[in-house]
Amino acid sequence: MKGLSLLTLLSAFAVGPLLAPGYFWGAHDARHSVYFLFEFNRAIGDGVWYPRWMPDFTFGYGYPFFNINSPLAYYLGEAFLKLGLDYVTATKIVFGLAVVLSGWAMYGFVRGRINERAALIAALVYVYAPYHLLDVYVRGALAETVALAVLPLCLWAFAETVERRRSAAVIGAGISYAALTLAHSGLALLFSLMLAAYLLMLLVLTVHRAQPLNRLTGSSIVPLIGHVIHVGLAPLLGLLLGIGLSAIYLLPSLTELGSVRTDQYLTGTSERFGYYDYHEHFSEFFQLFSPHWGYGLSQPGPHDDLSLQLGAAATLLALFSIVVVVRQVKWRASLTFFQVGTLALAFMMLPQSTLLWDHLPLVAFAQFPWRLLALAALTMAPLAGSVLADFTAVEDKVRILDMPTALLATLVLFSSLPYTTAQIIEPVEGPVSCGGLMKFEHNAGELTGSTAWVRTIPTWGPLADVYLNDEAPSTQVDYASLPVGIVVDSRGHSSIHDEVWVHAESDGRITFDRFMYPGWRAYLLDREHGQPIQALPVEPRGELGLLSVTVPRGEHFLLLRFE
Repeated sequence: MKGLSLLTLLSAFAVGPLLAPGYFWGAHDARHSVYFLFEFNRAIGDGVWYPRWMPDFTFGYGYPFFNINSPLAYYLGEAFLKLGLDYVTATKIVFGLAVVLSGWAMYGFVRGRINERAALIAALVYVYAPYHLLDVYVRGALAETVALAVLPLCLWAFAETVERRRSAAVIGAGISYAALTLAHSGLALLFSLMLAAYLLMLLVLTVHRAQPLNRLTGSSIVPLIGHVIHVGLAPLLGLLLGIGLSAIYLLPSLTELGSVRTDQYLTGTSERFGYYDYHEHFSEFFQLFSPHWGYGLSQPGPHDDLSLQLGAAATLLALFSIVVVVRQVKWRASLTFFQVGTLALAFMMLPQSTLLWDHLPLVAFAQFPWRLLALAALTMAPLAGSVLADFTAVEDKVRILDMPTALLATLVLFSSLPYTTAQIIEPVEGPVSCGGLMKFEHNAGELTGSTAWVRTIPTWGPLADVYLNDEAPSTQVDYASLPVGIVVDSRGHSSIHDEVWVHAESDGRITFDRFMYPGWRAYLLDREHGQPIQALPVEPRGELGLLSVTVPRGEHFLLLRFE
């Protein structure tokens, strides 16, 4: 506990700027993070406990944002909103907690494998990894920051399933893998490839200790297969449990992927590729070691105005871990894996790895090869801590902060303290509100995701005018498009439904200012009890792919809702 307390104290410098008044609104995704929480809370307020549809994105036409993006960070933020905090404060608290908890998770992982001093240094290297600080203060990437807290926990839990094979380890692995998926699916995908290799290494080592592979005979093959199944069953169960627990996100995300315009995530600004195309965001070799720090964007070539470094302290200590691998047989395999893993991750961030990226189509959704810096921080932290691997036998008799540990901790902190500066500015869109969201979408061209039926991405919408006037919409019926002979009167409206009274002299189509998407359903209601009595088809209409419902002749109550 002393080590954990000391770690928490030393981590305070990393989260210090979050304690100051104001917010770094100019960070890349800082406004996004706040407005994601704002929209998430709007859906929760309408009684949707697992929000998928964000009603005000794309100027009020709406978008299934949390079918594409993982929601865990915003559930955490929602908890602080329920305590009465404002959106910015709740967002900053989630950032801060994620940073501190990431150190705790790395500490637990390394402490059980080396010792407490190594765990302290590994955790500090992870907390103060330049990419970790960049995620907070330069990118403002809330979801990825939360995922960074889960990564070491996931690695730790799955290692336990191989080394101890207890039910608690399986449950922990399942929960941590689900948490990672629900925190950041893109990072979870990249991590899963590394996790598979790590578990394979642990499985081979475990089987080899019990049944040396160099003594394999024909008669021992069947027992060997049985042993492999026995050892591999626990991590497999943990993985299946994690997939099952995150199925509420994974199933619609995978099955409805074709219902959104993925080109907006993969193409955009350049003539050949787009801003989110991975071809534009490889790191040059020198950038992995350059101390340059900026607050700008990732650019094609070597002219990025943000840091893509591995970190001076982490790199130096990782190099010293080579000596540990030579001297310490006990940790040789794991440390060698992390060393090779770090080299592989560094290579995958370079332009020379383009061919591999081109043949792994799913990783295109990672968007930025330099996002692998998150996994590099994960592999380099245990390597950095391993330089204290010799301090084992007298663990309880020596203070945790002895001279070598204190010197290394000082090195880690001072190498990254210049990167713990936030650019505090005022929001140009004004206070967090629906009107502010409309201004942000218009000024920045952001949060304008579209569904597959949208042929022309809108630059404004009728709801935007309502919000800018500080009014609340009473309906999203497109009255201008109503055919002659149809009268509509709103009877109820929320972020996920419209209920209207309809008088139609003949069959006709009613259009709503909402994007077409499979989750929308339309029903005629029983007049007396208001229960659905007949489902009506929902169809896209026009260049914007707006929802439209053909109603039969007569007088009806029509319900449109997202299910």
